[in-house]
Amino acid sequence: MKKHLLAFAVAALAATGAPAQANDTIAKVKASGVVTMGVRESSGALSYTLGDGKFAGYHVEVCQRIMAELEKQAGKKLEVKYAPVTSQNRIPLLQNGTVDIECGSTTNNATRAKDVSFLNTTFVEEVRIAVKANSGITSIAQLAGKNVATTTGTTSVQHLRKHERGANINFNEVFGKDHADSFLLLETGRADAFVMDGSILAGNIANAKNPNDFKIVGEVLSVEPIAIMIRKDDAAFKKLGNDVIAGMVKSGELAKIWDKWFVQPIPPKNTKVGLPVSESTKAAWANLNDKPMEDYAKK
Repeated sequence: MKKHLLAFAVAALAATGAPAQANDTIAKVKASGVVTMGVRESSGALSYTLGDGKFAGYHVEVCQRIMAELEKQAGKKLEVKYAPVTSQNRIPLLQNGTVDIECGSTTNNATRAKDVSFLNTTFVEEVRIAVKANSGITSIAQLAGKNVATTTGTTSVQHLRKHERGANINFNEVFGKDHADSFLLLETGRADAFVMDGSILAGNIANAKNPNDFKIVGEVLSVEPIAIMIRKDDAAFKKLGNDVIAGMVKSGELAKIWDKWFVQPIPPKNTKVGLPVSESTKAAWANLNDKPMEDYAKK
């Protein structure tokens, strides 16, 4: 009972924006013995569900390495819980203490950085368009008058509208509650295209009933740094996470984990996402930083 009361008190402090313990994840988990990872159910090979409360993926595994180091610093065995989050609730649940770290597919941008902190970039994404292979759609211009799916709480369609080739294209937005739901809109013909991070598109296609029925086409809409989120102003936890990431880069382990999730066959169907590490991601590893998307746009 005391443990439940303590967890409630910590969450309440976080929700009110109280200093000290509220934004000290190491102290929080040391006191409670519990740490909660926010994970996604359908964020491609970055983070996805295997069913029965089990989750896997590139960012899930990176976070598991961070959890191992957190356990060392807490000086005790921790109970690691997995909590599914969505594009809509991931930031509020992090802020109010429901989850302690978000291990999904979140773009680091200036707006979000006002509310949360990001660890150093571990994945640089290209936003693309997925369509049915027999649709005849190969470019942004062909989306005029079409239904374009996107996931509620994400920024991808904004990039489509801002793109120089998409600025004057009129299309209808249809919304999925999560990435799997958005892909289902495409799969069932309720949408003609699904605009999202390339890795998420590739992951959903790889796990489709008939992967060959879909393809990724068109111009790159934006290049975005994707990173693991933690609560704002938590310097100690941010250093811990960044130190783990730096160690994985230096040892070559991060590259091996990339290969495991994006190049080799992955569960549950042993399909391949087929996404070799990009030069943009290699550059982010070589010069680890937490720069937001806006800095990438300046290039």
